[in-house]
Amino acid sequence: MRSYKLSPAVLAAAALLALATAGAASARRPHLKRNSGTPGAICRISINVAPRLLTTGETALAYGHATCAGGTQGGQTVVLYQRVIGTGGFAVAGETKTDAKGFYQITTAPQTTNSQFYAAIGASQSRHQLEKVAAQVTLVGPPESKQILEGLKTGRANAVTFSGTVSPNDAGAIIVLQRENAIKGTEWHPIGRTIVNSSGGFALTHAFAVAGASEVRVMLRPGRRNVASASNILAYQISQAQNPALTIISSSDPIPYNGSTVISGKAAGAPNTAVTLVGHSAGTRFTTIATVKTDGEGNYAFPAQTPLTSVFYKVNGAGRSSAVLYQGVKYLLTATPSATVLTSGQAVTFTGAVTPARAGHTIYMERQNLAGSGFHVVAVGTVQAGGSYAVSRILYAPGTEVLRVKIPGDPENGGTASTPVTVTVNPLSASKLTPEPPSNTTSPPEGKV
Repeated sequence: MRSYKLSPAVLAAAALLALATAGAASARRPHLKRNSGTPGAICRISINVAPRLLTTGETALAYGHATCAGGTQGGQTVVLYQRVIGTGGFAVAGETKTDAKGFYQITTAPQTTNSQFYAAIGASQSRHQLEKVAAQVTLVGPPESKQILEGLKTGRANAVTFSGTVSPNDAGAIIVLQRENAIKGTEWHPIGRTIVNSSGGFALTHAFAVAGASEVRVMLRPGRRNVASASNILAYQISQAQNPALTIISSSDPIPYNGSTVISGKAAGAPNTAVTLVGHSAGTRFTTIATVKTDGEGNYAFPAQTPLTSVFYKVNGAGRSSAVLYQGVKYLLTATPSATVLTSGQAVTFTGAVTPARAGHTIYMERQNLAGSGFHVVAVGTVQAGGSYAVSRILYAPGTEVLRVKIPGDPENGGTASTPVTVTVNPLSASKLTPEPPSNTTSPPEGKV
């Protein structure tokens, strides 16, 4: 039998091929990572990060459970790692030890950007969990409480400027100005746009074309850094620009449900002349309400009016017509929290009633921004028949939160918010924490952004 002698080069190539094959096989085989804290112990570790959707500056709670071979999970060091989306690597975000049964929890630092988290015991790692963060967007405009003679009017000559800031700074991002005008208060329509400047600010000017109730906000378009982020909401009553020949004003605008107001004004150069008040609610036509005579200087005032829905008023007389005045009528709202002291993972539920009752109308639970510059929505509920409602939110990170309930406005009635309530969240044993349900991070529709 002939024998063959392999050259050194062939032997080397064969050795490299054998190593590569072994390495590939090893990479394909699943394996458990060993815990460097306890030699020989094989561990598995889970993770939950809640809530999954935050607003800039808020903290989350990372928690889970470890099981290690031989029952050595108690007292293990757990390290929480975080990677900001769009960056290249993870960094330590917190550290703690498991309890006797292997449970752990860590409160994160205030969050500002979308991130991924995982927990590790030595070389053993949990799955990765995505945490979404909305930017804090503030919006400033004309004061919402302006009287009607100074308030917002339609027309280019009465254009107003809105400004604000975005934190964290997202220079170059698109800001969309939106006006809410749906029947049930759940649709937002774009009425202008601009971009965030290098300092994190923005400004844009808008002329309103349609009289009526107007809830205005801006929306930061979503990007890699943050999800779509809404600002605080500004509420206005917008009327047509005054006709100086026949003015019209309201003594109180808006008024609460069952409240009253006096409509008055002046017909220039028309003393002792009959003038007629006409009005209509959304979707109807003008009808006559009352007729009075002006005084010797042309001034007039109608008897107090108590509309139960928002209404458009106009005065006719002396061969002329006034501008259309929008008279807002706000919902009445009661709100009672289920508790003001909770433990992590417990829900706070606000219950109450809305008057007038409008079944199916959206209602919000809102949290105050940490800077105190406004509120953002954290839960969405629905008004039931008879006007009752219940809206809930599970709270996780220990600390305090300032919450309120708000019903957004619609063509029939203006929006109303409850008095803010401070809720304290105390820590709970990690073994009693459960995963966050998907319904805990509901938000209102973004509209067209």
